[in-house]
Amino acid sequence: MRVFGAMLLSVSLMASPLLAKNANETGKEETPAAVTPVAAIQPKAVKPEPNAIESEVQDLRSLVEEQRAELEAQRAALKAAETKMEALEEKMSPAASQPVTVSAIASPAVSSNAAVKSISPGNESLKTPVATVAAKDNAAGAQSTEQGPASIRFKGLTITPGGFLVAESVYRTRATGADINTPFTGIPFPGNDASQLSEFNASGRQSRLSFLFQGQADSVKLTGYYEMDWLGACVTSNSRQSNSYCLRQRQLWGQGAFSNGWTVTGGQMWSLATETKKAMDNRTEALPMTIDAQYHVGFSWERQYGFRVTKSFNDKAWVGFAVEEPQLTLTNHNSPTPFLAGGVGSGGGLLNFADTTGYSANVTPDFIVKAAFEPGWGHYEIFGVVSNFRDRIYPCGASTALVALPAGCPGATPSASNAFNDTRTGGGVGLNFRGPITKQLDLGVHVLAGDGIGRYSSAQLPDVTVRPDGSLGLIRGGGALGTLEYHPTSKLDVYLNYGIEYADRAAYTYFTNAATPVLTAVGYGSPYYNQSGCEALAPLPTGSGPFSGTTAPAGFNPSSAGGCTGDIRNIQEATIGFWHKLYQGPRGGLRWGLQYSYIFKNTWSGNNNVLTAPGVNAKAIDNMIFTSFRYYIP
Repeated sequence: MRVFGAMLLSVSLMASPLLAKNANETGKEETPAAVTPVAAIQPKAVKPEPNAIESEVQDLRSLVEEQRAELEAQRAALKAAETKMEALEEKMSPAASQPVTVSAIASPAVSSNAAVKSISPGNESLKTPVATVAAKDNAAGAQSTEQGPASIRFKGLTITPGGFLVAESVYRTRATGADINTPFTGIPFPGNDASQLSEFNASGRQSRLSFLFQGQADSVKLTGYYEMDWLGACVTSNSRQSNSYCLRQRQLWGQGAFSNGWTVTGGQMWSLATETKKAMDNRTEALPMTIDAQYHVGFSWERQYGFRVTKSFNDKAWVGFAVEEPQLTLTNHNSPTPFLAGGVGSGGGLLNFADTTGYSANVTPDFIVKAAFEPGWGHYEIFGVVSNFRDRIYPCGASTALVALPAGCPGATPSASNAFNDTRTGGGVGLNFRGPITKQLDLGVHVLAGDGIGRYSSAQLPDVTVRPDGSLGLIRGGGALGTLEYHPTSKLDVYLNYGIEYADRAAYTYFTNAATPVLTAVGYGSPYYNQSGCEALAPLPTGSGPFSGTTAPAGFNPSSAGGCTGDIRNIQEATIGFWHKLYQGPRGGLRWGLQYSYIFKNTWSGNNNVLTAPGVNAKAIDNMIFTSFRYYIP
């Protein structure tokens, strides 16, 4: 008991000061609580104040932004170093130049995740906002890498590929033996076997590939452009309109655009006579929206050699001058006097010797002048074309049964004596206009008229014919095209076109050298020509033997009825169609189109040299449906 009492007294003495201290702090005595085991007593985690967390997050974001800015500065320094190296390479001679390697100043692979890893606060919740920012940056960078650049950089040049891949078809009610392009003057008359057959062709040959080269050098912008397609057939290549030698070089030109407004361009390109949508800029040509690769009757164009110089005046008016590739399209009926305007291509001269229509021996290039205006509404153009045509005439070479030889010829036997060259100058004037009628409707008008300018329109009516004395006679004519383009949405384009081309009569006559002279018609569109066979019953087809030149075997050589001179007075085309964009994005575009065209070909009337007989005016009609599906390269 004494021991127990002593222990109780000792505990009381030890607790008294603590109880007294607690009573003094609270102002009252507290009831003793149950004793908690020592092992269960642990310090509780202290939560940081919300303001402190936000402050640390902001500090981390600032650090990420600083590292991002530092990375961009390093990339800029690397680009500047590469630019200097390129300039140094250009100054070095080809023999002395060696590949130069520029070491990376800083690795562009540094990411915001590195900043996150270098900071390790005790509270994991602080990492979340920073990691989210880094993830977004990495995703954007990955997307940019996946899409790739729109252009390629090479020695200071920007190289941009382009073009499209196609699957196209055409159905014609009258067979023309043509691919996706229509030979408008070749629509068969009813008296031709082919007019009794329809044709369907499918093709991917209008697929197109292009490369645009651009670079800046002091005060001049340098541009090169190469565009190709697969619509050539090497045995038919010629220099008359598109100059489409295999592989078809649609365009192949170089250009220098100076800061003072002067631009010089040379190579194969669209003719200066072709309308442009902006100023006289190459690659802005206002082409009909047709699927037909021959475009549309009445459209004025050439793709040929050209060297042009243009000048801009405050981007409101432009003037231009060009020299371009000349050629002659000729038709000849019954001229008694021998003449020579050119010849077939020379195999050694890299022209097409299989094209029996031949190449004219040109005396000068074609000259084209043009002015364009953009006063604020619409785009206006006026241009002029000058062409020179030449042939060699053999006045003493005619058959004496046809005409009496002129004085000065050695005897009565035809010979090449007294031959001489004769040159005729033709040309025409053209107008182009394009402007918005409403926000969704555009109007376009094209007109070209003159003498000897048939080659500058789509249908390719002849430039010249031949007179009885062997000299060239210019054919007066021209073409016109009206266009309406409706854009109801950004994905749909609807177009309506009507075009016409016309060739006037250039008719001559002579009387044969006989006891009883006979009136003989010469030239183009003579009222004495026989047109009765153009609409007659189609004859039996002809042809035999293997393929050789222009001769096809039996079953592949349609015939035309006799008595069909068929000189075209006018040819007309009406077209309606649309293009619809299925998809357009960073990986390219998908587009499909449908087109219907109606062709009407009308000849000059003729009475077969029977003065009392009525003239026969032959006609040919064709209906065509085109489809197109295209993938456009981004």
